[in-house]
Amino acid sequence: MTVKSDEAVESILAPGLFLFVLVFCLWLLLAGNLDPQELITGGLVALVVTLISRPHLDIFSGLRFAPTAIPAFIAYLGLFALALVRANVDVARRVLSPSLPLRPALVEARTELQSALGRLVLANSITLTPGTLTVDVQGDKLLIHWIDAPPDIDIEGATREIVSAFEKHLKGFLK
Repeated sequence: MTVKSDEAVESILAPGLFLFVLVFCLWLLLAGNLDPQELITGGLVALVVTLISRPHLDIFSGLRFAPTAIPAFIAYLGLFALALVRANVDVARRVLSPSLPLRPALVEARTELQSALGRLVLANSITLTPGTLTVDVQGDKLLIHWIDAPPDIDIEGATREIVSAFEKHLKGFLK
């Protein structure tokens, strides 16, 4: 097989295999035991769900299937949790102290993530962090409403302030 056909086979099989394993593991967690009938039923259910979902699995092509993906995902979850706590404290402080200045603005930021899934997760990470809201994603640009934007911030500054920390970890498990 050539390299190109190997990549084609991987792009077809990897998302399906990922979904099958995910559904099968979820089944086992919900079943609560490893009886043979549960394993068989879980395998059949996972297979049916994977086959039915096949036309929509291209979104998973944005995942990186590499040994380094799991530590990158765990690091991202830690960073996201920390950013979430910081942003909640900042917004709560602004609500409880109305004298604090607010400088709401729409800012543009760039992303280096190439896949639709990568950009989706980045946009949702920004939106789920209080004080920022992703309004639109067009190509490699994100339009973000920022509750306290520094004056005269440019696209590079907004990218550095809002996007870069998330993107650094997202690149480890998303394309």
